[in-house]
Amino acid sequence: MSRSLPAHHCALLRDLSGEPGPRRIADIALATGVDQSLIAAAVRELAEEGLVEEIEKPFDEITLLDAGKEWIASGEELPEFRIRAILDEEGPLPLPEIAARLGSSPGETGKVLRFLFSRKLARKESAGGNLVSSGGDLPDRSAFEDIALLRRFAEDPDAPVRLTAEESNALAGALGDLKARGFVKVRSRMERSAAITPEGSDLVAGGIEERIERNRLDAELLADGAWRKVTFRPYDVTAGTAPAYPAKPHPLRRILDETRRAFHFMGFEEVRGHYVESAFWDFDALFQPQDHPAREMQDTFYLERPARFDLPEQKFVENIRAVHENGGDTGSIGWGYTWSDEEARRTVLRTHTTAATISALREDPAPPRKVFLVGRVFRREKTDYKHLPEFHQVDGIIVDGEASLSTLLGTLSRFYNLMGFEQVKFRPAFFPYTEPSVEVFVRMPGRETDWFELGGSGVFRPEVTRPCGCDVPVLAWGLGLERLAMVRYGVTDMRKLYMSDFRWLEETELCL
Repeated sequence: MSRSLPAHHCALLRDLSGEPGPRRIADIALATGVDQSLIAAAVRELAEEGLVEEIEKPFDEITLLDAGKEWIASGEELPEFRIRAILDEEGPLPLPEIAARLGSSPGETGKVLRFLFSRKLARKESAGGNLVSSGGDLPDRSAFEDIALLRRFAEDPDAPVRLTAEESNALAGALGDLKARGFVKVRSRMERSAAITPEGSDLVAGGIEERIERNRLDAELLADGAWRKVTFRPYDVTAGTAPAYPAKPHPLRRILDETRRAFHFMGFEEVRGHYVESAFWDFDALFQPQDHPAREMQDTFYLERPARFDLPEQKFVENIRAVHENGGDTGSIGWGYTWSDEEARRTVLRTHTTAATISALREDPAPPRKVFLVGRVFRREKTDYKHLPEFHQVDGIIVDGEASLSTLLGTLSRFYNLMGFEQVKFRPAFFPYTEPSVEVFVRMPGRETDWFELGGSGVFRPEVTRPCGCDVPVLAWGLGLERLAMVRYGVTDMRKLYMSDFRWLEETELCL
């Protein structure tokens, strides 16, 4: 009993049954007049039934580049043989003089020396460094595999030369030399062939007939009743499809939004700050001395307009002055200099979001309180793969009479757990306005040895909290969010987060 098959399956089986041995898919397509993609699909489908054997043979396609075509067209000797002829005629010569005779630069001529020496056409004098002919008869050019391979292009320089995998391995050195000269390009290819199996031959002998297939039912098939004779192709719901790139938030925006949600989830209130701050809130209120290097022009953006800010109420300002000059009532000895309110009035682009959280502490120092802020900060950083002059921080404080360093470590560990990082560790550090202080590190999932430092934290010093009217422990942190995004998305250069790399933006997964 005959079996009905799709037309391109029948064409493939009939072609293979009429020819002994494997046939190239391209040749089958040409002989049957069926599109090559349909023949390839038929080979795969019939191979699953054991009716056809699919055969793959790797090969290399060698294409002559412009430099190689120019050499073949010129009919000249390769430079190393020309150098040998010059040395035979003139005797020992230095490289610059040989280059002049060839009409090229010493640098270009120097690139030929590896071939000159490997072919044993010349050698260097032990004294003086001149090149000397190795003497003897010039070897037969056909003895060199790279030259023999080049000559295969002589008839048609534009036609690729095909080498089997075995030939490529045998000629690996020659191909390497030709690529080093810029003469050829090598591409790995795969030749696909098919051969009919005994089961396939039996099927053809028993009879096969073409069946009409359609993808869908249309009005024409209904009108003439042809649908009764048509086989409808099944839909493969597991087949691959073209990727879809729906609109989605920018990866960095997702990190910022997730950060906000995490701190809201932990019961924090969110506050707002200002990009432009006074040096008073950015530095002085945080017990950073007015001669600290971080306040120099090379580290901070100062504004010309407005050049000065008004300071807060006089009593608070005097408390800050006293803390800087002699420690005030904090038990500290301060910095021991004369504090300047004019320096404190200078306007800056905030260098950290702590300027906003310390202001929030001053407004309401009564415990218990948990506050956070996500925002941009600005520093005169040299731009490189991990530094930008503008970036984002999440800053936070906890005001609580029972708070401790352990509370701080637990809070930050919980935050990073919510952001998808299971492993968090801390290392002792120094910051001007917290004591004790720690740096925070997370481990990138799937990379067991890589720890990334993401920010600093600690317990505010009394010199910071007492002038604000707060007598209980205040925990504080400032964490970089661009670095967190780099770890999350496997980005090695922070600048990529701000570039319009549409391929990366499209392919970055919405959910990780």
